[in-house]
Amino acid sequence: MNGTPRLRSAYPSTPQKVNENNGGDASASLPRVPLPTLASSQQDPQAPLIPFNLVDGPQQRLYVAFFYLGLTVWRLCDYYGLVSDETDSLWLFMKWVAIDSIFLYGLPGLKIPWLQWSSTAITMLFLGHAIFDAVLMFRIPIPLEAWLIAFTRIFYDRELAVSERRVKPANVLHNSSLILGKQIIHILPEGSATLNPNRTAFCIDNFITSANLPIQLNQTNPILIELLRVDLDTNLNETITIHAKEIRRLKKQAQKQPLDRDLGAPRYLQYPVKQTGLYRLQKVVDESKLEVQRRLSDTLVVQCPSAHMKTVTESKCIGDLSDFYLQVDATPPINVKYSKLFNGQENGHASLSIPPKSPISPLINQRSSGALVTRESVANVDVSWAQSQSTRISLNESLSTSGRWQYLVDEVQDGCGNIVNYANHRQADLGKRHPTNAGPLEQRFSVHERPRVALRGCDSQHPLRVPKGKSIQLPLQLSSTGLDSAEQSPHRFSYLFTPLAEVLPNQEHGKAAVLEEFKLEPHAAGHEVHEPGLYTLQSVESVYCAGDVLEPSSCLLSNPPEPTMSIETQVIPDRCAGNSVGLLVDLDLTGTPPFRVSYTERRSGGPVTPRTVETHLLHTQLELRPAHSGHYRYEFQHISDAIYREPRSLRDERLSLEQDVKPPASARFLDAHPARKTCIGEPVSVGVQLLGDAPWKLEYELVHHGRRQKRKKDGIDNNIYTLSTDQLSSGGEYSLALTAVTDKSGCRVSLEQETKIEVALQRPKAAFGLIEGQRTILALENKKVHLPVRLQGESPWTIQYRNLDYPGEAPTTRVFEKTNDEIEVEKAGTYELMHVDDDTCPGNVDAVANSFAVEWVPRPSVKVSESAAIELQQDRYVKKGICEGDEDAVEIAFTGTPPFDVEYIHHVKPERGSQSTSTKKFSAGINLASVRMMTTEAGSHQYKISKLSDLAYGHDPRKFSPVVIEQRVHSTPMATFSDGGKTYKYCKEEEAGGENVPISLKGSPPFHLEVEIRHHSSSKPELVTIPNIETRQYSLHIPHRLLALGTHAVRIRKVRDANGCQRRMDQGAPHVQVNVAEVPGITAQESRTDYCVGDRISYTLSGSPPFNVFYTFQGQERKASASTTNFRRLAEKPGEFTITAITDQRSVDCKAHTSITKVIHEMPSVRVSKGRTATVDIHEGGEAEILFEFGGTPPFEFT
Repeated sequence: MNGTPRLRSAYPSTPQKVNENNGGDASASLPRVPLPTLASSQQDPQAPLIPFNLVDGPQQRLYVAFFYLGLTVWRLCDYYGLVSDETDSLWLFMKWVAIDSIFLYGLPGLKIPWLQWSSTAITMLFLGHAIFDAVLMFRIPIPLEAWLIAFTRIFYDRELAVSERRVKPANVLHNSSLILGKQIIHILPEGSATLNPNRTAFCIDNFITSANLPIQLNQTNPILIELLRVDLDTNLNETITIHAKEIRRLKKQAQKQPLDRDLGAPRYLQYPVKQTGLYRLQKVVDESKLEVQRRLSDTLVVQCPSAHMKTVTESKCIGDLSDFYLQVDATPPINVKYSKLFNGQENGHASLSIPPKSPISPLINQRSSGALVTRESVANVDVSWAQSQSTRISLNESLSTSGRWQYLVDEVQDGCGNIVNYANHRQADLGKRHPTNAGPLEQRFSVHERPRVALRGCDSQHPLRVPKGKSIQLPLQLSSTGLDSAEQSPHRFSYLFTPLAEVLPNQEHGKAAVLEEFKLEPHAAGHEVHEPGLYTLQSVESVYCAGDVLEPSSCLLSNPPEPTMSIETQVIPDRCAGNSVGLLVDLDLTGTPPFRVSYTERRSGGPVTPRTVETHLLHTQLELRPAHSGHYRYEFQHISDAIYREPRSLRDERLSLEQDVKPPASARFLDAHPARKTCIGEPVSVGVQLLGDAPWKLEYELVHHGRRQKRKKDGIDNNIYTLSTDQLSSGGEYSLALTAVTDKSGCRVSLEQETKIEVALQRPKAAFGLIEGQRTILALENKKVHLPVRLQGESPWTIQYRNLDYPGEAPTTRVFEKTNDEIEVEKAGTYELMHVDDDTCPGNVDAVANSFAVEWVPRPSVKVSESAAIELQQDRYVKKGICEGDEDAVEIAFTGTPPFDVEYIHHVKPERGSQSTSTKKFSAGINLASVRMMTTEAGSHQYKISKLSDLAYGHDPRKFSPVVIEQRVHSTPMATFSDGGKTYKYCKEEEAGGENVPISLKGSPPFHLEVEIRHHSSSKPELVTIPNIETRQYSLHIPHRLLALGTHAVRIRKVRDANGCQRRMDQGAPHVQVNVAEVPGITAQESRTDYCVGDRISYTLSGSPPFNVFYTFQGQERKASASTTNFRRLAEKPGEFTITAITDQRSVDCKAHTSITKVIHEMPSVRVSKGRTATVDIHEGGEAEILFEFGGTPPFEFT
């Protein structure tokens, strides 16, 4: 093996001695290797630096060991002489790291056998020495003492307990008597029973005489069921027992019901009850004589809800009140729904909620369980809240619209959920009464308009004139409050009458006035009067309502004299021929104009022609000038006037005339219209009638702008001639005059017949005018808007226009009389003029001004300005909470026309006290307003903007959506000393302080507290800030650094809670004092006060050891000594461990009293089934009672 090649880093082979006892050559058993020569040995790389012939290998290793031991001693000397200066420590550390590296990395160079290690081994050794150097030079502590104690405890483990005797901790912690007993449960098939698991509502009345209570049975066959019933009226309870026979009958009924596909589904027994009350499943026993598990569930059987209306008269008048009430009988809380119909159409629905009179009713809130009575036993339970409550609801609404009104009860629901829907009964044609026959379910009445009456066409200044002996109808104008005409029903009137001779000079009634009445049927002609005098209306009433008498209400009736007539005549001679051409008759008339005189004209040999003369004058002249020659006879037949319309005969007065006439030639225009109109560039034709003997010669002239054009026409044989002009090429006024006419007799007769011809200067034109310089207008919504129209031409104009925003509508055609007229529109949009015609000609529409835009002024709206402090949540704005008393406001933006009038409802739900609601108003002159939030009272505040109007629009609830703003006002926190004015004692040397100062806090935790500590000899206080106080009771521990010997005043300066609300305390607020003395101190190393048996209670002592610690345990005062500043005891037994005082070496006579209490709780123990082994059989899904008897401090947690 010596010849085996070795690595340089390998350990060298151990030198072997030659075995001299074998009697042979030692190399006999080994192969021979040639001995190296001297030259080869000097060049061997494995040879040591110091040859073995000088110092052999073991001695070299011994020298290295001594050298390493010397380095270690030197290292330890440096360690013990080390000071605390960091520079020396670092220097020594670096020195020894360098020495170790030189030693370890230089050792392989000696090539000493067994000390030629690999480079990895050298590196690991170097790192180990470097770590050891750092521990020594930097004085890093090594828990050698703890390791030694831990090693000692393996053989001897005893500690001082609170009873001042040494005990073994393992005997305290591991106690086999803490868990005793065992219970074995055999689970039988699951079984349970529940009364009314679906919480169905039940009620009974005269028609529904019983209610079937469902009892759910799950995997059980009961032989006995007990129901507990509590009477709603007397609160007495009774037990209803259902025996096996009755249960079998109920099972047969249940089997007849449709089977569920799931064979394991629960079975329902329907048990009928006929009495109201609170029912509870009290006991269920199955075939195995075991009580089946039952769930606590209560079922109410109450009186079925009902409602009816008290009927009133079926006829009412405008302005009356509905004046009826709704009677509801049900278990509260009650909800009643009713609807209103107007003229057979729905006019709204209403819902009324009636709370219970008893505030203890569990039906007010939602139930999380099936129990209505929380106690297991229902004995002496008050269930009067479930009794049926009779409530009368008055429905008194003002009736402002005439028509047929109908109020219908739709639905009534009680607090249990029983619903009676009358609307479904009506739809099913089951009549208008519920089967309960409680009363009428609807109220019908008709609202009538009030009549109004006035006299039409007659008053004190305009009397009625009636012929003698004739009667006349009083000119009654009958209407109503909402219509122009009155209702078709009989009306009764009364009036005051005074004969004409008794009427006073001031047109008032005299003493002879009498009151008369009359009645008019719907289609009666009227009431006739004939006696002259003064009539004054007093009253009017219809079949249903009394009405009003409007002005004029008085009328004077008189009888004027009959008409008469007388005549005088005068001959009319012809200037050319000297013949008579007619008569002038003067008529003198008496009576009441206008007059109508009838007479006859008869030409010899011709028929009788009747003629009539009408005049408004008392004296008039009648010209009798026939157109043809001959003998004429005239006879006046009748006369009538405005009063005596029936013609009065004049034959008795023999008023007749005769004459022989030969009329001269004459001509006249057939159309008597003074002016004719035509368009420029068109001729005019005029009809002319010629009188005399044919043939005729007609002379005429056309005058325009001072130029006359004379014309003649000869040989006219027809007495009707059409005169036509040339085309009138110039605009303006033309005069066409007949100047002379000559007939067969040759007499030329000058004429004065003239007619005007108006020739339009231009074609008519139409355009929209400007409003404030533009053809756009903003108007109030649904208001009439007048668009200016500018017209050129001759009146009247016919204009056709349309609204471009409504292309489906036909164009509108209107006639205008004025050049500056208006088009009245009621819709928004762009209006366009399409065509225009004037009285004579068609015209044009101005293409530039042919349209006009109508826009509605925007209605006012309100919006809350969103920010980081306010955000929109669903349908309301929620503003960030504010502290009580702080100023806060919300910015509101308006759209519309300022100023704005706003009304909002402020609802306050305070933290304490009752809720309140108030209505407030304000005005905003601009489009932005700031609403000040009410922060004087803590609680939930809701601001509901309910009404908004601006300069243009009033409030319209149909087009305005209320805006709701909510904010929480937090109450201001409060901090007070629990024992104000108390003096607390502290020890100067006690690092933990002394007594804790209890502080009571009010508000929302966590709190931020600032406390001021002022020494009696110093004017500058010390401030202590305590953040994150999570409870409302806080024990203030004053830092030791802030205390000096003497007396300190401790005052609370300010407190802030989690809501950011802050309160600064007054200077005169109660405070406490802290007295600091030179005494030792003791502080618990743990802040907890609860310990278990086996735990260790440790304290830290301050002062000069040794210490004497005084404490009480289990009511006994004890004394312990501590030679160090640590005081620890093992909790051996349960009890209250309280440190009462401490003294140290320097304060033996000054005992530092304290009260550090630690409660030592016994180790939790449990006994199952009294500590024995028990076996219990239960149903599957049921429950078994396992008795666990715990020892210790509750609550317990066990597995």
